[in-house]
Amino acid sequence: MKTPFHIMIIPTLGCPSQCHYCWSSEEGSPVMTLDTVKATVSWLSGFRDDPLTITFHGGEPLLAGPGFFRSALPILAEGLSKNTPSFAIQTNLWRMTDDIAEILAQYQIPIGSSIDGPEVLTNSQRGEGYYQKTMAGYEIARAHGLEVRFICTFTNKSVREKEEIVRFFREKGFTLKLHPALPSLRSEEPQQWALPPEEYGELLVYLLDQALENQGELEIMNINDLCRCVFTRRGTVCTYADCMANTFAIGPDGSIYPCYRFVGMEQWVMGSVYDSPSIDDLSHSDAWKKMHEFKEYVDKACSSCRHMPYCRGGCPYNAIAPDQERLSGVDPHCIAYKRIFDEISDRMNEEMFAAPPAFMSPFSSAHKPDTKPGIMSLIHRIVMK
Repeated sequence: MKTPFHIMIIPTLGCPSQCHYCWSSEEGSPVMTLDTVKATVSWLSGFRDDPLTITFHGGEPLLAGPGFFRSALPILAEGLSKNTPSFAIQTNLWRMTDDIAEILAQYQIPIGSSIDGPEVLTNSQRGEGYYQKTMAGYEIARAHGLEVRFICTFTNKSVREKEEIVRFFREKGFTLKLHPALPSLRSEEPQQWALPPEEYGELLVYLLDQALENQGELEIMNINDLCRCVFTRRGTVCTYADCMANTFAIGPDGSIYPCYRFVGMEQWVMGSVYDSPSIDDLSHSDAWKKMHEFKEYVDKACSSCRHMPYCRGGCPYNAIAPDQERLSGVDPHCIAYKRIFDEISDRMNEEMFAAPPAFMSPFSSAHKPDTKPGIMSLIHRIVMK
């Protein structure tokens, strides 16, 4: 199975919010022009024929305004019709309007947004008024039939409130996707909000239990993805997949990067859409070589790890960002990944090879009253979607 082809379009690096742990935000950042959108179509139309997902990311993409999306979406959809493009957007929803919602609804674009839990907790991490502004945008999006899912960033502070956060998402009926707060590249105290890998690992195990105990009431996308990785023996999301040559980000000026996290960093420019580079052209860039240095490092450093086939050393950005001059390790969250992958693998093996009666399916959700709910029932739910 091939890794999906994914393009992230960054209309601007500007953002009206000032989340305390944010690692990148540029005030007054320029906005992508329609000429750059057209150049993007010209490049991609001759680049690859595979089905394509296009995600609008940022910064805050809605700062580009309704006019941008009203024009850009048909340009992309029609110009790349052979790639049958699907679209998504990641936004804090502050600038959501009826006009924008109507445009997004025409293309059935799912929305990813960000809420860290109850209002007081969210505002304490993302700034006063963040929760109310995001929820106001959420109501507009939902009124137009748009699907909205939330990313919840766990910091070294909010992780202490994990029970309250999970209760909030369950009671609201929100699908939960979590991110661990990373060291901020723009802070004098980069570790101020960062979630330590050991705590991240224990948080993932806690959330696995919550997902199992609340099946049908609480969906945690990360747990679904992690279980799918172990069951299929293949990384199914970018953190655990071979994203190189399959994922690219396009900055506001048309520069091409390995991922949206590198946008705005000159040393990570691989080319420009205005030059319509081939994959061979991109492979000669320093950024490409640095990414493949990570891949080669993982092949050696992780060769004895049982989770290597579906982890691939984690996220290249996480590994490279601490010291861009010298690659000194895999994703620092390796400890967390091993912790949760071990937990899922061990539970799965125990359930699958515990010699159940012949009439029982390996996907059976049956379990003894004094044991934790079975993981195979969750996997069955995921596989049957």
